[in-house]
Amino acid sequence: MAKKATPKGKLSPKQSEQLLATLKARFEKNLRHHRGIDWAKVQAKLEAHPAKLWSLSEMERTGGEPDVVGHDKKKGEYIFFDCSEESPKGRRSVCYDRKALESRKEHKPKDSAMNMAAAMGIELLNEEEYRELQQLGEFDTKTSSWVVTPADIRELGGALFCDRRYNTVFLSHNGAESYYAARGFRGSLRV
Repeated sequence: MAKKATPKGKLSPKQSEQLLATLKARFEKNLRHHRGIDWAKVQAKLEAHPAKLWSLSEMERTGGEPDVVGHDKKKGEYIFFDCSEESPKGRRSVCYDRKALESRKEHKPKDSAMNMAAAMGIELLNEEEYRELQQLGEFDTKTSSWVVTPADIRELGGALFCDRRYNTVFLSHNGAESYYAARGFRGSLRV
Protein backbone atom coordinates (compact mmCIF):
# COMPACT_ATOMS: atom_id res chain seq x y z
CA MET A 1 0.00 0.00 0.00
CA ALA A 2 1.32 3.44 -0.91
CA LYS A 3 2.23 5.72 1.96
CA LYS A 4 0.46 9.04 2.52
CA ALA A 5 1.37 11.78 0.04
CA THR A 6 3.41 14.77 1.18
CA PRO A 7 1.94 18.19 0.30
CA LYS A 8 3.06 19.16 -3.22
CA GLY A 9 6.60 20.49 -3.30
CA LYS A 10 7.09 20.39 0.45
CA LEU A 11 9.42 18.06 2.31
CA SER A 12 10.45 18.77 5.86
CA PRO A 13 14.20 18.84 6.56
CA LYS A 14 13.86 15.41 8.21
CA GLN A 15 11.96 13.99 5.20
CA SER A 16 14.60 15.40 2.84
CA GLU A 17 17.40 13.90 4.91
CA GLN A 18 15.70 10.48 5.01
CA LEU A 19 14.99 10.50 1.27
CA LEU A 20 18.56 11.52 0.42
CA ALA A 21 19.86 8.69 2.62
CA THR A 22 17.57 6.20 0.81
CA LEU A 23 18.62 7.48 -2.61
CA LYS A 24 22.30 7.39 -1.69
CA ALA A 25 22.06 3.80 -0.41
CA ARG A 26 20.31 2.74 -3.63
CA PHE A 27 22.89 4.64 -5.71
CA GLU A 28 25.75 2.81 -3.95
CA LYS A 29 24.01 -0.57 -4.23
CA ASN A 30 23.39 -0.24 -7.99
CA LEU A 31 26.60 1.29 -9.37
CA ARG A 32 25.99 -0.42 -12.74
CA HIS A 33 23.04 1.97 -13.26
CA HIS A 34 25.29 5.05 -13.33
CA ARG A 35 28.95 4.35 -13.98
CA GLY A 36 31.14 7.42 -13.66
CA ILE A 37 28.57 9.56 -11.82
CA ASP A 38 29.53 11.10 -8.46
CA TRP A 39 26.83 10.95 -5.77
CA ALA A 40 28.03 14.19 -4.14
CA LYS A 41 27.24 16.10 -7.35
CA VAL A 42 23.83 14.45 -7.63
CA GLN A 43 23.03 15.30 -4.01
CA ALA A 44 24.10 18.93 -4.49
CA LYS A 45 21.72 19.21 -7.48
CA LEU A 46 18.89 17.68 -5.48
CA GLU A 47 19.44 20.00 -2.53
CA ALA A 48 19.35 22.97 -4.92
CA HIS A 49 15.99 21.84 -6.38
CA PRO A 50 13.56 20.99 -3.54
CA ALA A 51 10.60 20.56 -5.92
CA LYS A 52 12.53 17.82 -7.77
CA LEU A 53 13.36 16.18 -4.45
CA TRP A 54 9.62 16.21 -3.67
CA SER A 55 8.93 14.50 -7.04
CA LEU A 56 11.48 11.82 -6.15
CA SER A 57 9.74 11.37 -2.79
CA GLU A 58 6.49 10.72 -4.69
CA MET A 59 8.25 8.21 -6.93
CA GLU A 60 9.57 6.51 -3.79
CA ARG A 61 6.24 6.68 -1.94
CA THR A 62 4.41 4.93 -4.77
CA GLY A 63 6.97 2.11 -5.01
CA GLY A 64 9.11 3.27 -7.93
CA GLU A 65 12.53 2.96 -6.24
CA PRO A 66 14.00 5.83 -8.30
CA ASP A 67 17.68 5.72 -9.15
CA VAL A 68 20.11 7.73 -11.27
CA VAL A 69 20.44 6.16 -14.72
CA GLY A 70 22.30 8.85 -16.64
CA HIS A 71 23.79 12.31 -16.92
CA ASP A 72 22.88 14.70 -19.73
CA LYS A 73 26.13 16.64 -19.89
CA LYS A 74 24.80 19.19 -22.41
CA LYS A 75 21.95 20.21 -20.11
CA GLY A 76 23.82 19.43 -16.89
CA GLU A 77 20.96 17.22 -15.68
CA TYR A 78 20.97 13.91 -13.85
CA ILE A 79 18.31 11.46 -15.05
CA PHE A 80 16.30 9.30 -12.65
CA PHE A 81 14.06 6.38 -13.69
CA ASP A 82 11.82 4.18 -11.60
CA CYS A 83 13.96 1.08 -11.09
CA SER A 84 11.58 -1.13 -9.10
CA GLU A 85 11.68 -4.74 -10.25
CA GLU A 86 8.00 -4.64 -11.23
CA SER A 87 5.77 -1.72 -12.24
CA PRO A 88 5.36 0.48 -9.11
CA LYS A 89 2.61 -0.92 -6.86
CA GLY A 90 1.20 2.48 -5.97
CA ARG A 91 0.63 3.30 -9.64
CA ARG A 92 -1.17 0.23 -10.97
CA SER A 93 -4.78 -0.27 -12.07
CA VAL A 94 -4.85 3.03 -13.96
CA CYS A 95 -5.86 3.75 -17.53
CA TYR A 96 -3.62 5.78 -19.86
CA ASP A 97 -4.90 9.39 -19.69
CA ARG A 98 -7.75 11.67 -18.58
CA LYS A 99 -9.61 11.30 -21.89
CA ALA A 100 -9.59 7.52 -21.45
CA LEU A 101 -10.73 7.85 -17.82
CA GLU A 102 -13.62 10.12 -18.80
CA SER A 103 -14.67 7.77 -21.62
CA ARG A 104 -15.42 4.92 -19.21
CA LYS A 105 -19.09 4.76 -18.31
CA GLU A 106 -18.69 2.33 -15.41
CA HIS A 107 -15.97 0.60 -13.40
CA LYS A 108 -13.67 3.57 -13.73
CA PRO A 109 -10.13 3.19 -12.42
CA LYS A 110 -8.99 5.51 -9.64
CA ASP A 111 -6.84 7.63 -11.98
CA SER A 112 -4.80 7.69 -15.16
CA ALA A 113 -1.08 7.26 -15.71
CA MET A 114 -0.64 10.64 -17.41
CA ASN A 115 -2.58 12.48 -14.69
CA MET A 116 -0.67 10.80 -11.86
CA ALA A 117 2.68 11.50 -13.52
CA ALA A 118 1.81 15.18 -13.99
CA ALA A 119 0.70 15.46 -10.35
CA MET A 120 4.01 13.92 -9.28
CA GLY A 121 6.05 16.24 -11.52
CA ILE A 122 7.49 13.38 -13.58
CA GLU A 123 7.20 12.08 -17.16
CA LEU A 124 6.17 8.62 -18.33
CA LEU A 125 9.02 6.69 -19.89
CA ASN A 126 8.88 6.53 -23.67
CA GLU A 127 9.70 3.33 -25.55
CA GLU A 128 13.36 4.26 -26.03
CA GLU A 129 13.82 5.07 -22.33
CA TYR A 130 12.03 1.85 -21.36
CA ARG A 131 14.45 -0.14 -23.53
CA GLU A 132 17.39 1.75 -21.95
CA LEU A 133 16.09 0.77 -18.51
CA GLN A 134 15.96 -2.88 -19.59
CA GLN A 135 19.70 -2.71 -20.37
CA LEU A 136 20.29 -2.23 -16.62
CA GLY A 137 18.46 -5.36 -15.50
CA GLU A 138 15.27 -7.35 -15.94
CA PHE A 139 12.19 -5.27 -15.16
CA ASP A 140 8.45 -5.97 -15.54
CA THR A 141 8.77 -9.74 -15.88
CA LYS A 142 5.34 -10.15 -14.21
CA THR A 143 3.84 -6.70 -14.78
CA SER A 144 3.68 -4.14 -17.58
CA SER A 145 4.04 -0.37 -17.79
CA TRP A 146 2.27 2.24 -19.90
CA VAL A 147 4.70 4.24 -22.06
CA VAL A 148 4.30 7.54 -23.91
CA THR A 149 2.00 6.92 -26.87
CA PRO A 150 2.32 8.78 -30.21
CA ALA A 151 -0.57 11.17 -30.88
CA ASP A 152 -1.75 9.35 -34.02
CA ILE A 153 -2.21 6.10 -32.07
CA ARG A 154 -3.84 7.89 -29.16
CA GLU A 155 -6.28 9.71 -31.47
CA LEU A 156 -7.54 6.32 -32.64
CA GLY A 157 -8.18 5.22 -29.03
CA GLY A 158 -5.03 3.18 -28.42
CA ALA A 159 -2.17 3.40 -25.98
CA LEU A 160 1.16 1.58 -25.71
CA PHE A 161 2.71 -0.44 -22.93
CA CYS A 162 5.90 -2.46 -22.52
CA ASP A 163 6.96 -5.49 -20.55
CA ARG A 164 9.66 -8.15 -20.51
CA ARG A 165 8.84 -11.78 -21.21
CA TYR A 166 10.96 -14.65 -22.56
CA ASN A 167 14.08 -12.51 -22.09
CA THR A 168 12.68 -10.05 -24.64
CA VAL A 169 11.26 -6.53 -24.27
CA PHE A 170 7.87 -6.22 -25.92
CA LEU A 171 5.98 -3.11 -27.03
CA SER A 172 2.26 -3.74 -27.29
CA HIS A 173 -1.05 -1.90 -27.35
CA ASN A 174 -4.40 -1.74 -25.63
CA GLY A 175 -7.39 0.54 -25.59
CA ALA A 176 -6.31 3.61 -23.59
CA GLU A 177 -9.29 3.17 -21.26
CA SER A 178 -8.21 -0.32 -20.18
CA TYR A 179 -6.60 -0.95 -16.82
CA TYR A 180 -5.20 -3.98 -15.07
CA ALA A 181 -3.93 -4.84 -11.61
CA ALA A 182 -0.57 -5.77 -13.14
CA ARG A 183 -0.14 -2.62 -15.27
CA GLY A 184 1.15 0.68 -13.98
CA PHE A 185 3.67 3.15 -15.28
CA ARG A 186 7.30 4.07 -14.80
CA GLY A 187 8.49 7.63 -14.68
CA SER A 188 11.56 9.70 -15.34
CA LEU A 189 12.80 12.89 -13.75
CA ARG A 190 15.60 15.23 -14.76
CA VAL A 191 17.38 17.24 -12.08
